[in-house]
Amino acid sequence: MLDKYLKIEEVLFPKNFFCRHSKLVAPDLIGCYLIKQKNKKDQVKGMIVETEAYSQEEEACHGYRKKTKSNNSLFGKPGTFYIYKSYGIHHCLNIVTDKENFASGVLIRAVYIPKKNERLASGPGLVTKTFGLDLSFNAHEVLNNKSLWISQRDSNLEEKDLIQTTRIGISRAKNIKWRWYLKNSRSVSKRLKGDRTPKFK
Repeated sequence: MLDKYLKIEEVLFPKNFFCRHSKLVAPDLIGCYLIKQKNKKDQVKGMIVETEAYSQEEEACHGYRKKTKSNNSLFGKPGTFYIYKSYGIHHCLNIVTDKENFASGVLIRAVYIPKKNERLASGPGLVTKTFGLDLSFNAHEVLNNKSLWISQRDSNLEEKDLIQTTRIGISRAKNIKWRWYLKNSRSVSKRLKGDRTPKFK
């Protein structure tokens, strides 16, 4: 359904793109591409269609209380990956934002991969499973990375193309609307009540 938006060209981010609050970066990552280079001939590429923002200002953030060994990279350099294992089961991919020594990041919740099952990466655990990501990618730079990186969207999105709503699977700060998803995507993990899944074309 979104195949027409996926192009071969890769547009890299300006260096200051990630040096902003997570709630500003998160919607701007919708429509961008997550790319994993397994080897010279094997690449997985998909469009990011759902994100969530977290910041140490609010209780749902991993760095709300303090810096620890497990969340250390979330306090790191903007534009690096923060990967953690959720409930000891699956890994979650995040992009560190804002500034160093301040916990702020964007969770990649869902990715659309062309010519694959549209629900293949429709959740944070499914994203890392599909792309083969684990803690070995933690703290790696997004831009200076030949195995895993993100490139900018190559088509414009308007505010009407996105749905902004509350985050999923958290017990605190549940009413903050820091989740965004692409309205016309069928790969979103969970839609806002009343927002119908678009028909397959």
